[in-house]
Amino acid sequence: MSNAYEEYMRQMVQPMRDELTRAGFKELTTAEQVESFMENMKGTALVVVNSVCGCAAGLARPAATQGVLRSEKKPDHLITVFAGQDKEATAKMREYFEGLEPSSPSMALLKNNQVVHFIPRHDIEGMPMETVMENVMGALADHC
Repeated sequence: MSNAYEEYMRQMVQPMRDELTRAGFKELTTAEQVESFMENMKGTALVVVNSVCGCAAGLARPAATQGVLRSEKKPDHLITVFAGQDKEATAKMREYFEGLEPSSPSMALLKNNQVVHFIPRHDIEGMPMETVMENVMGALADHC
């Protein structure tokens, strides 16, 4: 029975994954992929911790994609991990968010492997999409 549930969840979240990957985000699905990326990363990376939550993630994904699209300054890397789906990858990525409480969805702008800007769920949920998008754009303008 758990195999049927897992397959159902994979099918259900695929459009949520696709929304970011179509916009150029690279999906990291294993702890090893996260570790390899982080060990070799140079420059800046916008990391979106994706999630199923409709009230916040439904704002986070378009805010991230539109924020990057509309920003004059772009990060060197666009990365996503999926909380609740790719648990080991998400846990490994959160290890790099030193001192920050786990939050999903959330966004972190990293510069040389250090978080320079973080947008937790409480700064996404209930906000107009434009407000979240402007938060992303401001971070990119300041750090990229």
